[in-house]
Amino acid sequence: MNKLFGKTQGDKVIWAIVVILSLVSVLAVYSSTGTLAYRMQKGHTEYYLFKQFAELALGILIIYFSHRVNYTVYSRIAVVLFLISIPLLIYTLFFGSNINEANRWIKLPVINLTFQTSDMAKLALFMYISRQLSRKQNVIKDFKKGFLPIIVPVCIICGLIMPANMSTALLLGASCMLLCFIGRVNIKYLLAMAGIGILGIALVVTIVLATGVGGGRAETWKNRIAHFKQTEKTDAPYQVQQAKIAVANGGTFGRGPGNSEQRNFLPHPYSDFIYAIIIEEYGLAGGFLMIAFYMIFLFRSIRIFRRCPYAFGAFLAVGLSFTLVIQAFANMAVNVNLFPVTGVTLPLVSMGGTSIWFTSLAIGIILSVSRNVEETEGRQITADKTTVNTSDAFSPAPAEAVA
Repeated sequence: MNKLFGKTQGDKVIWAIVVILSLVSVLAVYSSTGTLAYRMQKGHTEYYLFKQFAELALGILIIYFSHRVNYTVYSRIAVVLFLISIPLLIYTLFFGSNINEANRWIKLPVINLTFQTSDMAKLALFMYISRQLSRKQNVIKDFKKGFLPIIVPVCIICGLIMPANMSTALLLGASCMLLCFIGRVNIKYLLAMAGIGILGIALVVTIVLATGVGGGRAETWKNRIAHFKQTEKTDAPYQVQQAKIAVANGGTFGRGPGNSEQRNFLPHPYSDFIYAIIIEEYGLAGGFLMIAFYMIFLFRSIRIFRRCPYAFGAFLAVGLSFTLVIQAFANMAVNVNLFPVTGVTLPLVSMGGTSIWFTSLAIGIILSVSRNVEETEGRQITADKTTVNTSDAFSPAPAEAVA
């Protein structure tokens, strides 16, 4: 075990945040799944505790093994993953399993595991965009050679995700625009990208309304936006009302672990609305700590971006960190009614299988960049010391020694 920990490298603060969020996840999921265990007739409430613990343990192993891989390998993998993601998203759109009135999942045979293809597509897209930005820096201001090879993949992936999961597509598109801005893409092209996105949304909504592709999600989108715009508390959706009650009950320091009452009334308290349960049990103090953990994670990733000497690693670290943190803040905003209800989960905290594993892979890649940055800086320091010692050997002795 000591040998294993000895090989753990990369940003230690990010490692600490991963462990802390995993512990919070185990406590929050265990507290919020009692009703689910009873409804699903699992026999005992510890079923989901053990399940979540096993998924997080596998996630940490994924982080460990992926951070041991040189991040340049992911540049070659990015193309393959991107090309695989397109047919998988198309298959999911038309033949995916319908869960919670959305075709977002495919069921893997034999192991009977549901797999959300958009999770893999998001990771593949950021790896591919980072690769393209690093390779196109000399022509990044050119529309045909620099901008088109970046915008086309973004439009394809977001367009395929949108019919079944608009919130994920919008967050993904916004994160890609932010990464492109950091990658020095021309501002006027980014504005054009935003305009194309608006037209794309209108087109997708029209197609969904006309064909019913995506499980009839257009009506859900319309209802959520209409409910969010309403000012009367009694007109708010049921889950929003219960989330507000959970937040109000939490007070400053909360009811204490396992003492949530709204977990019995709030739909999906273990996934979409887990942040409301955290506030109810740990109060506003716990809620602010969760925000702080994600912000520290982002700042440490930006630090890796600034220290990385190579463009691909820098874009990879900052791009993946931005998408995880933006997703986290979107989830928390929904829980406190600052954003319309979406199906976005809280990264590394909400209950899940493949979503946790792909989040872990993203964090592992960030740590891989960090590990290589540390090794590069270590070699540079060693080289500088060697140069200094060599120069000292041939330099004249101080005046005091000569005397």
